[in-house]
Amino acid sequence: MKEFKTIKEDGIVEEEIKKSRFICFMKRVASEGEAREFINGIKKEHYKANHNCSAFILGENMEIKRSSDDGEPSGTAGVPMLTVLENHSLTNVAAVVTRYFGGIKLGAGGLIRAYAGAVAKAVKEIGIVEVKEQEGIAITMSYAQYQEFANWRMVQGLEEYNTQFTTEVSTMIFVDKEAVEETIASLIESYNGKVTAAVVGRRVVEVPLD
Repeated sequence: MKEFKTIKEDGIVEEEIKKSRFICFMKRVASEGEAREFINGIKKEHYKANHNCSAFILGENMEIKRSSDDGEPSGTAGVPMLTVLENHSLTNVAAVVTRYFGGIKLGAGGLIRAYAGAVAKAVKEIGIVEVKEQEGIAITMSYAQYQEFANWRMVQGLEEYNTQFTTEVSTMIFVDKEAVEETIASLIESYNGKVTAAVVGRRVVEVPLD
């Protein structure tokens, strides 16, 4: 699995520009069909709106990109929206900006700023996460060793999972794939080679980005 960035969660952000309402709907999507279903759903819900412009990107390599001006002058809505998603390196995400015209024309430049700005504001308020795969490390140790384990974890910035207490203590930590060797080496060194550590299993995590 390749690491990629997407929005933290689905969300809606609205703003008013020269009496026109711009409502940005954002959703995490996994396929082109899901993206189009989302877009069509917004269009159906806001059928009285003047425009429902859209953009979406799919794939871990951002290989699928689509946009629509939905009646706005060509290049003033969908492409600016798509550009914002690209500039944030977001994928598996769809954005729809619904416009209720307020009577004041914005001009081409104003439209580009409004549609791009609506998506940029939504991305900022909703937040971005990095989706990546981590390796699991299973650790077996004595009760005496476990008493010092919390200190080691704090230094490493790690959490423990599935801890079991039998004749020994067994627990699990997860680290980024590139940190596996370094983490095991640190663990072995801390316990003078008297703990058992093995790479077992993987998980997908979402890390919030500032």
